[in-house]
Order: sequence, then structure tokens, then C-alpha cells
Amino acid sequence: MADGKRMNLNIPAALYRQITTHLSTAYPKEAAGLLLGTADGSSWHASRMLPLANKFAQAEQYHRYLITAEDMLEGEDHAASFGLDVVGVFHSHPDSAPEPSAYDCQHALPWYLYLIVSIAAGEPAGARAWQLREDRSDFNEAALVVAPAANA
Repeated sequence: MADGKRMNLNIPAALYRQITTHLSTAYPKEAAGLLLGTADGSSWHASRMLPLANKFAQAEQYHRYLITAEDMLEGEDHAASFGLDVVGVFHSHPDSAPEPSAYDCQHALPWYLYLIVSIAAGEPAGARAWQLREDRSDFNEAALVVAPAANA
């Protein structure tokens, strides 16, 4: 949280559908990608996404995802080409709640937002947004605002 206030993730409905489609397609394995957009003191504004291949060992992909340093560099370059930044990571929790796991906490970075989408029986079943506390002890939940495009 910034200054004790709850942060927001603002995401257009069309982008949210792209994200959930990418994650649902990988079911029953975890899938992930990067959120591209802008951030200010109280909100993240996602405007694009970069789907990524799960680089974790095949046998563990049902409950783990891996984004490599090379993926992050690709994401930063891709975002910059649109005048954007990497503002977060999205990933699925197959048949599990959209809440950070202990593994998520151990591998997250406090300057990114984490959008976790529950995929149940291959279909999106809820999503929540999180930011790791600076002391890395736990996550704070951010408000997830999925809205139609301004000109829709």
C-alpha cells in the first residue's frame, strides 16, 4: 500500500478477457505473463499484456510457473516500444483460490503488482490483485477494477 491507502489495478475488460483466455488455455497447468501499462501513486493502469511460456519443469507446471530474466528483458523492451512499463505479473492458480501462495511470496518483487486468476475446470473463476509488502512478509490486496474501454 502506498501511504496506507489501498492501491488499484485498472484493467479494460477486453484485456482482462485476453489474460483469462491465455491462462485458461494452459489449464490444468499454471500460465503467466506480464502486465504492461503505467503506474502512479495510487493505481496501476494495465493497457497491454505479454503472454509468456511457463519455463518451469513440465512435471511441476501444474502448481508452479517460472518467468526468466530473459522474459523480463523481453517484456521491458516490448513495453518500451509502446511507451509503457512492465507494471506487473499475471498468473493462474488452477483449481485453487486467487490468493498468493508461500511460493508466490518467496519469488515476488515488491515493485510489481500480481494479478492471480483462479481457473476452475478450465474456466476463469475469480481474480484478485496483490502487491508484496516492502519487507516481503506478506501481500497487500489491491482493488481490481475491470472496466469497459472509455469509447466502448
